[in-house]
Amino acid sequence: MYTSMINQKPTSTASKRTRKTFLGGKLRRFREDLALTQAAMAISLELSPSYLNQIENNQRPLTVSVLLKLSTTYNIDLNTFSEHEDDRLASEVLNCLDDPLFHRERNQTSKSPRESIDIRDLRDAVSSSPEFAKHFLSLYRAYSQTKHNYADLAHEIAGDEAVRAVEGQQFPYEEVRDFFYYKNNYFDDLDKAAEVLFNKEGLSLGEGEAQLVQHLERSHDIRVDLLGDNQGLRTYNASRRILTLSKLLSHKQRVFQLAHQICLLEQGALLDSIIADGNLSTPQSAAVCRVGLANYYAGALLMPYEQFLERAQAEKYDIERLQIHFNVSFEQVCHRLSTLQRPNKKGIPFYFVRVDMAGNISKRQSASGFHFAQVGGACPLWNVHEAFATPGKILRQVAEMPDGKRYFCLARTVTRTEGGYLMPQKTFAVGLGCEIHHAPNLVYSVGFDLEDRNAAVPIGVSCRVCERTNCPQRAFPPIGKAIRINENERDFLPYQFIPETGKQ
Repeated sequence: MYTSMINQKPTSTASKRTRKTFLGGKLRRFREDLALTQAAMAISLELSPSYLNQIENNQRPLTVSVLLKLSTTYNIDLNTFSEHEDDRLASEVLNCLDDPLFHRERNQTSKSPRESIDIRDLRDAVSSSPEFAKHFLSLYRAYSQTKHNYADLAHEIAGDEAVRAVEGQQFPYEEVRDFFYYKNNYFDDLDKAAEVLFNKEGLSLGEGEAQLVQHLERSHDIRVDLLGDNQGLRTYNASRRILTLSKLLSHKQRVFQLAHQICLLEQGALLDSIIADGNLSTPQSAAVCRVGLANYYAGALLMPYEQFLERAQAEKYDIERLQIHFNVSFEQVCHRLSTLQRPNKKGIPFYFVRVDMAGNISKRQSASGFHFAQVGGACPLWNVHEAFATPGKILRQVAEMPDGKRYFCLARTVTRTEGGYLMPQKTFAVGLGCEIHHAPNLVYSVGFDLEDRNAAVPIGVSCRVCERTNCPQRAFPPIGKAIRINENERDFLPYQFIPETGKQ
């Protein structure tokens, strides 16, 4: 949070320089959204127009006193001007810039180090134009996906989707995941709409199936068949006004599907507005986004924001106790915990991820600064992979990223079955985590020495971009590192690297 950042005391001249908060771009956009001139805002904040102009042009830092005046004058959340989102975007851009595509061309005899970018300059650029940074990331991901799919095509294993990706399009599911990620996995209007319906209908926590069925019948003249023999989980026949749910669904799954359908019926205009805001590239992406938003609404209806946040804090975020109280699944609770980002009433900013046994990430949302690999596998030292070795057990881990940030990470497997011995069974690992300073608020931190940095497991985004040269679990060398190979030597580490000129 901004308040925690400004309370930190610099320890050197260099740190004093980096602690200054230059957020002129954010302030300018905020003023323009209010349709105010610089002169008008300066008067309201009791500042001179020239001083406000200097702040907006990053010639002066945004001081605590000005920030507090903004908060009291315009009744805004201090986190509106947090550097958290800028830091996350800057980390992702820096991750992309490690690609050889951006390295200065040089001949093989040159001993000059590769061109580097000052992280402070990068943060300034992202703060001035976050939308440009997002467009850059989208372009880079399209390029990366093209490279990977071109290799697939060369091996004759690609289909039509891969051909489209080679032409520069991002896969629909990946594009929608990115959209949710940049929204911090929180949609205020949709969340509040679910809360309004919950209160209006007087729904009961954990026992809403009959009430939702009655709501569909009373408000939409839709009959619900809960014993469908069809293969699908949910089928809505608009002409016959019948919603059919498979008899193989559990009570929790039926309630979720009922809530999902209610969203599609009642919140169509709101869904259209949110999707339009996402500027998605294809109709397929828009369709995937609509499903994802309806799922978000369903979770918000079963776990209303204020009640859920209050209970989560009272239970110290005990996932299993929240499961029981709201009568939902482990994964649904974890996903809901990652959405608690309502302005002025925020929960802990969690990341949420779902991984299969091959390491593929099928869901990833983050309200924290944690960033995920866009292509390839995630770090093998991350406990979300270890969860498959101990099914059903919650694993705990303190992990440290290469930038020095530490996270308290939870992981557990979840299993689904479609019913019947011969029916397919799905097993995933669900990961939930937060920055280390939030860990004391979690029941799971009991017994951990959170101050011991030596106990943290060093992890990275992925091997291709991780700078840790001493990792024994490394699968690939990092991009841009020259490998040293000596047939007469064998080290404990999988790769040895040639030191870069000018670096110790």
